[in-house]
Amino acid sequence: MAQVDHIKTEIEALSPEDFNHLREWIAEKDWQAWDEKVIKDANTGKLDFLQQEAQFAKNKGLLKDL
Repeated sequence: MAQVDHIKTEIEALSPEDFNHLREWIAEKDWQAWDEKVIKDANTGKLDFLQQEAQFAKNKGLLKDL
């Protein structure tokens, strides 16, 4: 935890511009990790239930065309 506390202190000392750059970089890293997890889950069938639910709703006429 000492390393995290050190990083927090360093972040507090950043200029607004550097802080924004860091925030954008962290957000991008987070989205990349999310994308990788979704792809992995899709490839292993963990999201198949979503397709099944959508197909059921389509068959019942519960979906609207975009």
